[in-house]
Amino acid sequence: MSRTEIRASASLASIFALRMLGLFLILPVFAEHGKTMSGGDNLAMVGLAMGIYGLAQAFCQIPFGIASDRYGRKPVIVIGLLMFAFGAVVAALANDILWVVIGRALQGAGAISAAITALIADATREQHRTKAMAMVGGSIGLTFAASMVGAPLLYQAIGMSGIFWLTGLLAIAAIGVVLYVVPAFPVIKTRRVALPEVLKNTELMRLNVGVFVLHLTQVAIFVVVPAALVQSLDLPLANHWKVYLPVVLASFILMLPPIFIGEKLGKIKQVFVAAIIMLLFVQLGLWWWLAQAGHPAWALVGLLLAFFIAFNILEASQPSLVSRIAPPAAKGTALGVYNTLQSLGLFCGGALGGWLVQHAGRAAVFQVGAGLTMVWLIMAINMKNLPRRGQAAAAP
Repeated sequence: MSRTEIRASASLASIFALRMLGLFLILPVFAEHGKTMSGGDNLAMVGLAMGIYGLAQAFCQIPFGIASDRYGRKPVIVIGLLMFAFGAVVAALANDILWVVIGRALQGAGAISAAITALIADATREQHRTKAMAMVGGSIGLTFAASMVGAPLLYQAIGMSGIFWLTGLLAIAAIGVVLYVVPAFPVIKTRRVALPEVLKNTELMRLNVGVFVLHLTQVAIFVVVPAALVQSLDLPLANHWKVYLPVVLASFILMLPPIFIGEKLGKIKQVFVAAIIMLLFVQLGLWWWLAQAGHPAWALVGLLLAFFIAFNILEASQPSLVSRIAPPAAKGTALGVYNTLQSLGLFCGGALGGWLVQHAGRAAVFQVGAGLTMVWLIMAINMKNLPRRGQAAAAP
């Protein structure tokens, strides 16, 4: 990768990580904090405050993606970050759970994920694009681990309102990164591509279904895993970072060789399918592990490592494939649809996972997850083999 590609990819991945930080940072602490607020005795409102972020993102990804195709990536990203910061201020000042819901909805409505990934695609040559997307995928995994470690410590130090103020300040700082660090790339001026044309693209829809399943299973798994760590490893909730952090770091290192080899040999589809198969075996393995009454304990850690390796590979390769398949003038639109399905997967994973645990037991989470992953695997196997990337002109 050229110096410009590295600079663009790293700076944009950091901004993407901020967006996920807004989702992940409250997960370990808000369920308990919400009960202390006015209206917090309504657990449905507490759950809505946690989940509305992803739902608002789902509704706004496509409009922001289309706008980035028409008016440029950077202006749309800046507007989204301003909305995110404003929502953080609303939530920070809230004394009632309803205002937290409103603030979280405003944060989520600044849905810039599609514009960021489209700008990464603009900034990188095809032969390096999956590496750039791997930075984004890795940033998501590292942000999740950092949230598990840092959220309880931040909550003790600055409180819930302080956490919201912090995310707002980081959003303002990110605007400076967009304006002064991220290189500028022109919007491609070709014929306008209508949204229905993107939605009718079978290859794109395979990837959209895939990201929905991936993030649904991610959140659903973590409806069950925290309690499993407490029971099997006798590990208090405050110490779960001792598992998450090394597992996520190791998975990020281990996912890089398959990505690089797949890119070099033109076998990215085979790597992609292999990662889905690994995800399927993780679901089946967790189902088996529960049937063994949580023994052996080390198997849970091994399965979590395998999950994050598969997750990081898929998180890196899917948006890269979307950017290759989409018409050049509709990358933002296509990635808007993709990120909408991603956000819906996050929202549905929590809702479905909780419902299954309550009404059908913990094993049902992995049974349903395995079934959905099998459907995805069948769709992915039937994907067209993309041609090997040509050597594009050197990036500036």
